Amino acid sequence: MNALLVDDDYFVVMALEKKIDWKSLGINTIFTAYNIAQAKEILQSHPVQILICDIEMPQGSGLELLAWVREESHSVQTIFLTNYADFNYAQKAIELQSFDYFLKPIEFDKLTLIIQKAVAKARDQQFIEKAIHEGELWQKNRSKLIEDSWRRLISGKAFPSGPADVSAFLTEQNLPYETTDLFLPILVNLFPYDGTLGKTDKNLFDYACLNVMVERFQDTLFSIEAITEIKDHNWMVILKWNKAPDAQLIESMCCSFIPEVNSYLKSDACCSIGFSLPLGQIRHTINELLLMNEERIKHRNQTFFLKNYSRPELNYTPPDLALLEQLLNENRFQAFLDETVSYMHQLVREGVVGTAVLSMLRLDLVQLVYAQLKSKGIEVHKLYMGKTNDQLFMQSLYSIEDMQSYIAYLVNTAAEYLNVAEQPKSVVHEITHYIRTHYGEDLTRNNLGEMVYLHPDYLARLFKKEMGISLGNYVIHTRLVAARYLLETTTQSVHAIAGHVGYTNYSHFTKLFKQEMGCSPNEYRKKQREGAHLMKQDELNCVP
Repeated sequence: MNALLVDDDYFVVMALEKKIDWKSLGINTIFTAYNIAQAKEILQSHPVQILICDIEMPQGSGLELLAWVREESHSVQTIFLTNYADFNYAQKAIELQSFDYFLKPIEFDKLTLIIQKAVAKARDQQFIEKAIHEGELWQKNRSKLIEDSWRRLISGKAFPSGPADVSAFLTEQNLPYETTDLFLPILVNLFPYDGTLGKTDKNLFDYACLNVMVERFQDTLFSIEAITEIKDHNWMVILKWNKAPDAQLIESMCCSFIPEVNSYLKSDACCSIGFSLPLGQIRHTINELLLMNEERIKHRNQTFFLKNYSRPELNYTPPDLALLEQLLNENRFQAFLDETVSYMHQLVREGVVGTAVLSMLRLDLVQLVYAQLKSKGIEVHKLYMGKTNDQLFMQSLYSIEDMQSYIAYLVNTAAEYLNVAEQPKSVVHEITHYIRTHYGEDLTRNNLGEMVYLHPDYLARLFKKEMGISLGNYVIHTRLVAARYLLETTTQSVHAIAGHVGYTNYSHFTKLFKQEMGCSPNEYRKKQREGAHLMKQDELNCVP
């Protein structure tokens, strides 16, 4: 397989040529070009399967090159490089059926994965062209048909049980199996580390994950029939035994698979191994694996056998809630976390921990923290609104580590905000600064309370205590100060000034202004102008 690199920047081409391990990608020859004309000559003279091309070049764009490639019917997978995240570029690239669109500066690890996918697609294209040529296109679809059949089995849409059902299913799906063949399901759970590919680009992560699973689960004793993701980062692998099942071999493979995932994918993992059964019974063991996946706590970087699993009893004895409440009241947040971690480890040692128990523990701890915050006037549901909270909450039942992460986030967020809320001067300073810089906006107690996550009544009491003036009167005073300044320094109409300082009702604005200044806005402006005129006259009279 051959690749062509096109960029008017010599150093970009050189970096692509040197920093990517082309041989490991199955690419033997690398051609280079520095403009569109050179690229066309190479494409006309040599077979090229992968094209990596800059879009913006002085002697013709990469989009023009791809349009020419399509007109000439060259079978090329094209990856565009560009400095600009321009939608029009991306749209045009899609229209021309480019393979991918990659922003500079180049991240070579991500680009390598994209090239891997392009190579796989190019190989598929070559296979299709060969199959069409040989009249054997049905071979291309065989693996996909098998994968789809297993996806239906795993999801429960197909459920062959008795011998007649199995035979009918095999015939209907055109599957190359015997009723006596043995299959083994393996459930793989992944836990990507924060800031890694699994968190930032799931598509590339999934592609890399598939590669690792296919490479690791290889042996003459079995074949991989399907690998399908049943939900995010939860994969079902189906193996078909060619000889007698070997449980130790599978355990050994899983144990070597996990550190490779740690190192290569930057992710924790655990594997759960089902029973080896014929097709008529395989749905039962798949169900058991899926049920175990929902019920049990996943201890990371370990391998489990379904045969060793016993359903945990719902025997929840809560931790010492009175002690935990006391620790929160005393602001001993680290001690609270230490106590909860110790309790969870005790559950693990006693073997009673499952998702149901963890769910009840989470409810108790959340209620303790929420009650503590509410007692301080803090609007809890607003403080914990957002993507981070939702994601950590959703993942908290996956494993002990995930529950620890969620409780740490819950408590540390509470600790940080309690520290702020217990310093009324900082809260009031934030509110007064906001009022002075946003006096023209809708400044209700509810809006201002939301900004600092405090109950509006609590904020009002806190503000009055610190400032000696009610929150509402402070807003009015700030707006009228701004109105006086505008009346003195601009020629705007009084109606316009009223709107500018946050009053849509002109009569209400005039009434408040008169209460504050003892005169109407128009009278105030007239007095200011007369006063300025008299001062100017006095200055002129003083001139000798």
